Amino acid sequence: MKILGYQPRELAIRSGFALIGVTIQGFGAATLRVAGVGVDPYSAANIGVGKLLGMSLGIYQLIINAVILIAMLLWGRKYIGTGSVFNMVCVGFFIDLFTAIYHDQFHLTKVSLPVEIVMLIIGTLIFTFGASFYMAAKVGTSPYDGISPMIVDHTGWHYRPVRLVQDISFLGLALLVGGPVGIGTIVTAFCCGPFIVFWDEKIGSPLIEHYSRPKVTEVE
Repeated sequence: MKILGYQPRELAIRSGFALIGVTIQGFGAATLRVAGVGVDPYSAANIGVGKLLGMSLGIYQLIINAVILIAMLLWGRKYIGTGSVFNMVCVGFFIDLFTAIYHDQFHLTKVSLPVEIVMLIIGTLIFTFGASFYMAAKVGTSPYDGISPMIVDHTGWHYRPVRLVQDISFLGLALLVGGPVGIGTIVTAFCCGPFIVFWDEKIGSPLIEHYSRPKVTEVE
């Protein structure tokens, strides 16, 4: 029996890689957040709104993701999978968790400019590496990443301008509500594509395809 087009064993392996990717993505975003260089537009907007409502990022992002997931159930069910659930539930909490670990273990509050630059580079590389893993697993799209494809499916518009408007809109919301916007926000919004493609081609897809490929029993 196939689920999401995969045999149970393959689905379990791909889902495991998606969860690993989401965890790494959360660590990368936390690195950017602690550095004070800004996080991706969606997280920045959610951090800002969450603070206004007296909620942690994890709680607020879970709520807004659930709302988007309902829209996906109505208009984009084909984009939903185990990866969608992991991303919806875990990313915000992982960012909160790793941020707390940074503060508790390294006592990072305000870092110097050279450290900001190093953490910007490292955080971006980690964030994109995690994103490539979750995408390469091919077991569902995150609620945020599912918005543009749904719009494209129902309007016939081109994906790139739709996604650009989406990211700029959340960037504007983040600025409006006082979310952590900085050079890291710009980098993750507009420059992550090449990094994600690189990680996907060199590590993500080959690794996941190797371990998830059904075992073939040779018949003599």
